[in-house]
Amino acid sequence: MSLVASLKRIKSITLKELRQLKRDRITFGMVVMIPLIQLLLFGYAINTDVRNVPIVVVDQSNSAAGRWIVEAIKVTQVVSIKQHYASTKEAQAAITRGEVRAALVLPPNLTEKLAHGETLGQWIVDGSDTMVAAAISQLRSMPLDQITGQEPSHSPTFEVALFYNPEQRSAVNIVPGLIAVILTMTMILFTSAAIVREREKGNLELLITTPIKPLELMLGKIVPYILVGLIQMTIILSLGHYIFDVPINGAIAQLLMGTLLFIAASLTLGLIISTIAKSQLQAMQMTIFIILPTILLSGFMFPFEAMPKPAQWIAELLPATHFMRIIRAIVLRGGELADMRFDALWLVGFTLLGIFVASKRFTKRLD
Repeated sequence: MSLVASLKRIKSITLKELRQLKRDRITFGMVVMIPLIQLLLFGYAINTDVRNVPIVVVDQSNSAAGRWIVEAIKVTQVVSIKQHYASTKEAQAAITRGEVRAALVLPPNLTEKLAHGETLGQWIVDGSDTMVAAAISQLRSMPLDQITGQEPSHSPTFEVALFYNPEQRSAVNIVPGLIAVILTMTMILFTSAAIVREREKGNLELLITTPIKPLELMLGKIVPYILVGLIQMTIILSLGHYIFDVPINGAIAQLLMGTLLFIAASLTLGLIISTIAKSQLQAMQMTIFIILPTILLSGFMFPFEAMPKPAQWIAELLPATHFMRIIRAIVLRGGELADMRFDALWLVGFTLLGIFVASKRFTKRLD
């Protein structure tokens, strides 16, 4: 009898938990969505085969041979030609701004070099991303006989100049990206539980009796963590510089401004989660739901260009994707925030919209 009674009690508790899980729509949604998202990200979006790397061409030869070479490179599908420039200086500026990853420079005497099997030209490559640099470096030697219809006496090659990371050290690319990932994790996690914690501790009752406005509450929740984010950025970048010898080529002021924009966007995203979640557990679950695509889709681990278009569209919605471009441009390529104005303005717009949404969702009442 005691065993039967015990089984009945276990059954009752089990049914109770199932009913509670059914009522908890957010947790139930996480149970379904997290494995689904993981499957899609790993099976569909993540692709280590680098394709469609954006490049520019500087064809100073204006010859049929130059057009043949360009066509031969396009056939590989490794690169995607975005623009043609007249000078190498313009191409290098485009690389610094992050608009393209490499430039193919063909000299004026290209036809003569091709006839004698000499070095045809030069690849100028953004070496800060080692996977992209390795993929383009494979194009240094090409079977041009398929395009020209002639078998060259020597195998023509291109020089490859790796900018910003000539030694191809992974740490140079990873450390700046880690700033984006770690700030995403900590900033969203801190603020996602902000309103929920007030509600669970009963402090929301005090706020009901005060004249504080929703927008004032949102801003008050954000401000303290801005300093925390700047401290984290300083620690990561300083250790990366002194331990892993990661260069800091850009101005510190530019770096601080870019980081502040990202911290504000991340904290705002955390506040939105905080107004949706009913408990700190739910807030943590939703934070994980954001962090996972941030790590996989932002360009931190895999080249952005290697992902299919739908995955790129999702990645463009994430603040980390835009900050990843900003911080790598400033730290590694010595760029300025003005060069990355699209990403900077996107972060500003996300922050303003997020604060508006969070303040509208927040109501000074006990749910």
